[in-house]
Amino acid sequence: MGIFPPCSSLEMLEKLLGSVCGKTREEPKTEERKIRGTVLLMKKNVMEMTDVGASFLDRVHEIVGKGVTLQLISASHADPANGSRGKLGKEAYLEHWVTKFTSLSAKDDAMFNITFDWDESMGVPGAFIIRNHHHSQFYLKKVTLEDVPGHGQLQFVCNSWVYPAHRYKNDRVFFAYKTYLPCNTPEPLRAYREDELTNLRGDGSGTLKEWDRVYDYALYNDLGSPEKGQEYARPVLGDSKEFPYPRRGRTGREPNEKDPNSESQLPLLNLNIYVPRDERFSHVKFLDFIGYSFKSLGQVLIPEIEAVFDETINEFDNFQDVHKLYEGGIKLPDGHALKNTRECLPWESFKNLLHLDGGRPLQFPTPDIIKNDRTAWRTDEEFGREMLAGVNPVIIRRLQEFPPASKLDPKVYGNQNSSLTRDQIEKNMNGLTVEEVFRH
Repeated sequence: MGIFPPCSSLEMLEKLLGSVCGKTREEPKTEERKIRGTVLLMKKNVMEMTDVGASFLDRVHEIVGKGVTLQLISASHADPANGSRGKLGKEAYLEHWVTKFTSLSAKDDAMFNITFDWDESMGVPGAFIIRNHHHSQFYLKKVTLEDVPGHGQLQFVCNSWVYPAHRYKNDRVFFAYKTYLPCNTPEPLRAYREDELTNLRGDGSGTLKEWDRVYDYALYNDLGSPEKGQEYARPVLGDSKEFPYPRRGRTGREPNEKDPNSESQLPLLNLNIYVPRDERFSHVKFLDFIGYSFKSLGQVLIPEIEAVFDETINEFDNFQDVHKLYEGGIKLPDGHALKNTRECLPWESFKNLLHLDGGRPLQFPTPDIIKNDRTAWRTDEEFGREMLAGVNPVIIRRLQEFPPASKLDPKVYGNQNSSLTRDQIEKNMNGLTVEEVFRH
């Protein structure tokens, strides 16, 4: 009896019969359930409108069976056949992409339903793989799963651009909205986490494209233009005894044709500098940038054109020349008329060109200090405040003796002792004497 583990006589009989006649009862089947969820995303846009052409091509791809799929990954059960990674569920497609018409405004999100077939024996999902087989990219904001067995609602906050699957070397993986220390990461998800970190670090080779997600560093080797001549060449900053720092984001552009140690530069007005897609300006911020760029261009061009006809070019003849930078020009009307006009404009970037406060679009904004009083900046109090509000506090010291004496070598710098007298400063000290000030 010591050979067999302890068990009841009924179990022993069942095992004996099973070894002779086969299984005597069915193994319990795992129950497969439906998990319903929603996917919130923003479609590809141009300026402030949804890209209609891209949206049409996405629908064509959807019709021919190339949709957007999600595949859940178990956080509690590993698959030995897949390197002990979390077990994968069945792929599920976003529903009704073709028939669901979304807003043409880029700021409006689109929500799609999705239904997963999920085996309860696989536990709770902790991540998912998404594959975009459409023509165009989209901005994935959030995935919400309802009634997950043993958990309830489960959210995945993504906030990332997802490009077509053929653009990536590896699958895009998103993890549940739950943070872990590395040592506490569920074992079935650990390999996925490590792969994600490897993808973000990159391999240090190749030109990086807009769909890449590499956060890598390089030396400052693109400061000069050696192709124009040796006098335009610049030393490489970083990784040397003389210039150990700094670093810049790696772009992987082609080397300069004259100097292989330098990276080629982009044209001056080219904005296609590689930045990881999720770190680039959103369409709203980018349009603000464009709008304020036009404002700044007008603010600079008008004074420059006026300076051409001035006898003293690029100089202020008087304070009135300074005030003209903030005053004059075309003053927009106040009131509801301007507000209504602004609201009728289709793009936010155009709206930003009009000030609701009745300002002047082509003038610099008036500094607060001279809005109410043009001479306020000339007072001793304001001068002192500005001195203390800038970088000066790091070099300002309390006066320890009077008149101030210099510690500089007079043989090198000459006599640097102050020539200030009591009479010159005590009249501005509200009746106090120098000795009284030192005592306080």
